[in-house]
Amino acid sequence: MKMLIRCAAVCSALLLSTGCSIKRVAINKLGNALASGGSTFTSDDDPELVEAAIPFGLKTYESLLAESPKHTGLLLAAAQGFTEYSYAFVDSRIDEARAESLERADALRNRARKLYIRAYGYGMRGLEAHHPGFAAALDNDADSALKRVTRRDVPLLYWTAAARGLTISLSKTSPELIAELPLVETIIRRVAELDEDFDAGALPEFLITLEAAHSGVKPEVQQKLMRQHFDRALELSKGKRAGTYVSFAENACVPAQDAAEFRSLLEKALAVDPDADPGNRLANLVAQRRARWLLKHIDDLFLGIEPKQE
Repeated sequence: MKMLIRCAAVCSALLLSTGCSIKRVAINKLGNALASGGSTFTSDDDPELVEAAIPFGLKTYESLLAESPKHTGLLLAAAQGFTEYSYAFVDSRIDEARAESLERADALRNRARKLYIRAYGYGMRGLEAHHPGFAAALDNDADSALKRVTRRDVPLLYWTAAARGLTISLSKTSPELIAELPLVETIIRRVAELDEDFDAGALPEFLITLEAAHSGVKPEVQQKLMRQHFDRALELSKGKRAGTYVSFAENACVPAQDAAEFRSLLEKALAVDPDADPGNRLANLVAQRRARWLLKHIDDLFLGIEPKQE
């Protein structure tokens, strides 16, 4: 996770500082630094090391926000950090846990949902800091509210929408949350208008997950839309995001019971060279871990399919 380990000692020293005004200036500068480095997933090649380090970093963000509650850089870092941590290290292990214990799987689902909700709160606070009254305006007239945002708001908008969308994906029995899905899609469409190439394919890749969360949609229509998002994600990422293949395989191929394409896509995910895109190395390694697990359990997902022999 971006700069967390490197800045931990600095953050602790700041929080122990006795000069309030000096501390506030230092915290604000650090917040700017934390928000300026792009994706929270960085070039680290050790997911287990990062997983162990992230929680301290996230609590550091929260400690800094207690001192500077409207710092949009820190609010962005918290929204992005909690979303990515939950997605990579909690949410992605729900299915794995289910094979051992339904109770453990439910606990992970509840934890992932709570982390996404926390991320959403920080994202909305960041948007409110830029645009006072934004939350109320979004509820009243989303299109009008979103006309106020600009390209500088794209990261906050994306991570706020991602946190809410992923909360919805884990809450399919909640009519209240499902009803928010169109709003999430409206936000994402506005992000695409402002910067479609944000994070090199992140938007259409996320739309695959959102499309899968819809209920009551004809399967053939849903499949068509997901494939459009998939093709666009590949175009924008130039095939360098392993998660794009994994997302389409899970969300489209499993419901369609297309085992051949499922296997082909996961093999393409595993063929992605993490070193070819150092800034996305960790995210690719996490996605490839998921791809290996899915291939190992292909017989549980498709009728009449035996797992491929290693």
